[in-house]
Amino acid sequence: MTNLVETSYKKATQALNYLARKKDGKINKMKAIKLIYLADRLHLRKYGRPIVGDEYWAMKLGPVGSHAKKAAELDVPESFLSYAQKYIQPADDKKQSFVSLKLADTNVFSKTDLECLESVYSAFGDRDQFELAELSHQYPEWKKHEKEIKAGKKRVAMDYNDFFADGEKNDSIFGQKKSDLNLSKESFEELEEVSSFFTR
Repeated sequence: MTNLVETSYKKATQALNYLARKKDGKINKMKAIKLIYLADRLHLRKYGRPIVGDEYWAMKLGPVGSHAKKAAELDVPESFLSYAQKYIQPADDKKQSFVSLKLADTNVFSKTDLECLESVYSAFGDRDQFELAELSHQYPEWKKHEKEIKAGKKRVAMDYNDFFADGEKNDSIFGQKKSDLNLSKESFEELEEVSSFFTR
């Protein structure tokens, strides 16, 4: 069976690379990480699984996928480093942006993965990283931890189940019908059961 962590790093790297290519080959790291979060959120709500399968943390500037962040900084396990270095590299020593080195390998994505990456970029790609951070604060999965973050906690683990909740304001992109959301959540729960069976 494919290693889920390795798959997550690979898809994170290619998602980062794909987004950099959409932005003239270079993109701000935080902006890219937020766009991946939004694409994961959309795919989860529509199809019952995230694209990257990252570990999300609620932080001051919104949700952060740890694998996407590490991939963007090339701070990945040694066994995976050479793969990541083929596709992206930090733009400077501060690692605030990164550049694409070659075309993204879209074979790691399904058609629906690419559909959601495209939809999110089309809806939010013109916003900067701070606008995206502000946007991410409106969704329930982050709001659930807002008090802890404001009280000084650096980060709090997020739960994918919370991504199915509707916020006070629904962007049209996340305005799935309740019945469709319920079906997606059921699919996600089944996937979690299968995954836990193979990893225990």
